[in-house]
Amino acid sequence: MKEDVFNQYVVRVLDLYSITKEELFTKSKKRYIVDARQLLYYLCFNRNMKLITIQKFMEDNGYKISHCSVTLGINSVADKVKEDRDYKSIINDIDKAVFI
Repeated sequence: MKEDVFNQYVVRVLDLYSITKEELFTKSKKRYIVDARQLLYYLCFNRNMKLITIQKFMEDNGYKISHCSVTLGINSVADKVKEDRDYKSIINDIDKAVFI
């Protein structure tokens, strides 16, 4: 069930950032791709996914990431949410669109 939620979030994030799945799961450090990955971590974490589960799903898609990097990404998005009401609204919209 968690994997279904993860995959739904992937689709929403890809749509929001207008990127491909291949781009999302590459080691690219382009800002918009990093932002997309970090948003994915944040959404999953707020859906009560454990960090190890997020790591596993990322690795299943070809992207190996450390526990620390996932945590940093979650914290980065949390900071943006505090500063930007529009960003928070986008996250809420994505969350409402994902069901299970």
